[in-house]
Amino acid sequence: MKFINNLNSLSEIEFVSIFGSVFEKSEWIANEAYKLKPFKDAEDLMNKMTNIYENSSNEIIVKIFNLHPKLAIEKKLTNFSSKEQSGAKLDKCTKEELLEFENLNSNYEKKFKFPFIIAVKGKDKNNILNNFRQRIQNDYFIEFNEAKSQVKKIALFRLNEILNNN
Repeated sequence: MKFINNLNSLSEIEFVSIFGSVFEKSEWIANEAYKLKPFKDAEDLMNKMTNIYENSSNEIIVKIFNLHPKLAIEKKLTNFSSKEQSGAKLDKCTKEELLEFENLNSNYEKKFKFPFIIAVKGKDKNNILNNFRQRIQNDYFIEFNEAKSQVKKIALFRLNEILNNN
């Protein structure tokens, strides 16, 4: 209960500084969630943040997709992305793996007009590459929905990490 009281007493600046990175480079979701205070509990906060995301227009969703880094080859990463990708050993790819990631990223983006997105937590390079090889075969509608689901998974992992560290 103490945490929720503290959460509900945060200023908007404090709230956004803590929760602004839950959705990749999309602090506006934290700004909108702040306006929905008070939060009953952590689950209420999670639901409010994910509802803002899920109820966004497809155009906004694609903009959020495009804020995500290209797996294994992007050099400028947020703190969360850096930690997530190194946890999956994407920072330790062989030359062959890097080349495959480059080709898959390029072909995927040409086809779907957004980067390949997967919640990498708990996965390794091989899981991710296999997933990439399969999902690039999807049609736009299936892949849009899969990417949208993956963004939500990433956000929930990040939100849980923030909540468990406070």
